[in-house]
Formats: sequence, structure tokens, C-alpha cells
Amino acid sequence: MQSRIPRQSAPEHGIHRAENDARLSDELASVIAGARRRAVRDGDRQIDTAHLLHSLLESDPEARGVFGDGPQIARLLGYLVQRSIGYGLRWQSGVEDSGAVPVVAGCAGFSPLAAASMEYACERAARRGGPARGIDLLAAIVVDAQARAVEVLGRAGIDPHEVLARLDGRFGRPGEWAGGGEPAH
Repeated sequence: MQSRIPRQSAPEHGIHRAENDARLSDELASVIAGARRRAVRDGDRQIDTAHLLHSLLESDPEARGVFGDGPQIARLLGYLVQRSIGYGLRWQSGVEDSGAVPVVAGCAGFSPLAAASMEYACERAARRGGPARGIDLLAAIVVDAQARAVEVLGRAGIDPHEVLARLDGRFGRPGEWAGGGEPAH
């Protein structure tokens, strides 16, 4: 039986295999691979923060646990699923970039915000002394108000500042951005 999904390699779509980065935990590498597959399947040119958030919620129980159980997580997943058929279609023609974070070189295939989030997650984990985990990436993707993931959180009625506060309270330092100082909001 032949698959209905055509074989697509990441280099053909410009998506860098970041999941091979030694700074990432195995679990986070799996999340990145899932986000890459989602971006390719959706016909998106780049992995954005909403792809990363969706993959985190599907694959990482620790990150998903930050949102608790019940209607809030169901509503959030519903909005993420709708991105490929609803409001997310307008994202296909643009690049996710707020201009509030520095552009990170070497993260081909990621939107500028997603690339900066990956770098921030690795730096956050390095301060802790380990590889980046899903919670590091979750903290990284909620610090910029222009991130697509933050837009989805808002539509689901979830305050990204509250998410960051939960993460900082459970897992580390309060909201330091990779470049020092406070995160861009």
C-alpha cells in the first residue's frame, strides 16, 4: 500500500534538522521533529512558535502539565488544530518576526521568533546545567507578545504571563531573556 502523504525531506523545504542539536534533551528533539513534520504537512515554509507549542502539548507531558487538565487545554488544542484551516492560513504568506528579538543565525527553517526561542531555551537550560527540555522551550515561546503561540494562547483565554510565572515558579529563574534583562512584551 502506498502512502497518501508524499515523501518530503526537510532540506527540500529549508527546514534545518535542529533535533540533532546536542543541547536538546531527547524529548525536546522529538518535539522539534514533530513541529517540523507539522510545518511540512501544513505547507508552511518555516517552523513557527505555534508549531512548537502544538508539538509540545502533544508530546511533552511536563509542558502540557503547566496548563492543567480540563477545558482550558482542550480549547488551546482546538485552536492549534484550527490553525491550518482557519486564521492560521494568513500566517502562510508571512514570516513570524516581531523585531523585538535578535535574529539567530544557523536555524534555517525556523521563523526568526522560533529560532530565537530555541536559542533562549538552550541558554535557559545551560544556566540550569542540563540540556534544553520542553519547559525551557515553552518559557521561551511565551515571552514575546508578537509570537504566533502567544496569539493562540490569547484566543484560548490563556495569559502567557501566567504561563511564564508558573514555569518560573516551578522550574527556574523569573523571566530572563537570553540577551539579558527582561523579556520583550
